[in-house]
Amino acid sequence: MSHTLSIKHAGEPLETAQKALIMLHGRGASAESILTLGQILNIEGYSLLAPQATNSTWYPHSFMASVEDNEPWLSSAIDIVKKTVNMVLEAGIEKKDIYFLGFSQGACLVSEYTARYAQRYGGIVAFTGGLIGEEIDRSNYSGDFAQTPFFFGTSDPDFHVPVERVKDSASIAREMNADVTLKVYPNRGHTISEDEIKQVNSLIFK
Repeated sequence: MSHTLSIKHAGEPLETAQKALIMLHGRGASAESILTLGQILNIEGYSLLAPQATNSTWYPHSFMASVEDNEPWLSSAIDIVKKTVNMVLEAGIEKKDIYFLGFSQGACLVSEYTARYAQRYGGIVAFTGGLIGEEIDRSNYSGDFAQTPFFFGTSDPDFHVPVERVKDSASIAREMNADVTLKVYPNRGHTISEDEIKQVNSLIFK
């Protein structure tokens, strides 16, 4: 009942890169699919690392289910992200040069991991996602993002991700001293828009 560490790579080799971008795919998707976003991001010189979830799902139920209902998969998913971060650190890249990006279920995992281990990162992108749990357990989040740029983008409405949860997650990130940008797009659907790519390229990957 746990994920196996399996990482797809793109971009600059980890050994020679100055920066790393950890990319987390959505439910039913793949590491390869999220890596294709690299073609439209300003990430020249970055090493891209995309872990693959077992059975293409990071945790079985909605991110709004109780944390207990998503265990042990959720803890295993967070551990996979931690192992990926450690791999980057061992290659000599500092935390301030590590970036995170996720879509949907991957965006929820990015939000949850970075909030639990908040510090100065290069930047964080949550395309349609927020903190995990039936209720947000604020006691899990105690660090300081030290003005890490953090982008939340979502649709209102979104079938999978209530806009209020995204807003609450953005507020908590702001309280934790992240430099937060929140964009809510009316009736956009469950996808990543051109405007969101433009936003993150100017705010984070610059």
